[in-house]
Amino acid sequence: MEDKLIIGGQEITSRLFLGTGKFSPNRLIKEAVRSSGVQVVTVALRRVDLEYEEENIASFVPKDCILMPNTSGARNAGEAVRIARLARAAGLGHWVKIEVVTDNRYLLPDNFETIKATEILSAEGFVVLPYMSPDLIVAKKLLEAGAAAVMPLGAPIGSNRGFKTRELVRILIDEIPLPIIVDAGIGRPSEAAEAMEAGAAAVLVNTAIATAGDPVAMARAFGLAVEAGRAAYISGFGATQVYASASSPLTGFLSD
Repeated sequence: MEDKLIIGGQEITSRLFLGTGKFSPNRLIKEAVRSSGVQVVTVALRRVDLEYEEENIASFVPKDCILMPNTSGARNAGEAVRIARLARAAGLGHWVKIEVVTDNRYLLPDNFETIKATEILSAEGFVVLPYMSPDLIVAKKLLEAGAAAVMPLGAPIGSNRGFKTRELVRILIDEIPLPIIVDAGIGRPSEAAEAMEAGAAAVLVNTAIATAGDPVAMARAFGLAVEAGRAAYISGFGATQVYASASSPLTGFLSD
């Protein structure tokens, strides 16, 4: 069975997306990309300094990756749009992850401002991937606004708490004809596999990899988990039942 992920008209070879915050030192970003096979990498524009390479987070991303600036720090649609335009003007491409956050404690996205920004930027030719709290009605509005994919959170960003929004995300997977990419909160490779087994198109991970004891090895573990979860989903799961069912006959080998 052919199983391709197409976003913005481009085939994506790896279903693990990587965030670049919290890596120390920054050179580990390139090593993590190589060990995991990641193709899409997101960076915050405020961490891009084109004059000083050692301070420019984008310079640590391999050139064959798709660079996806995010609008981290935006508190309304207008600020998100401005950041996206600045990123494109700086030569960072036309992919953008919309982040509009007004909640300082849990850092939950403002879905309504996100819809506004998505509509404006998609009309300007951006490939827009909005980060959102999983809500079916909001996801439908993002689809109408021109989103190329929808990125619901799995748990509060940076929390490593896992795939806590599974049932809400499952509804989006069932109802929205766009790639659903679980973003934020995934803390373990097994949780990434769980999201993929549920039918997610991809998973974006940052904190769980960047803060691991060995980020490069953890990136590889996440890459393998995402592949395994997707393969399991595509294969189709066996039926579950209440009672035991022997895998081999219990009679016919020994007779009285």
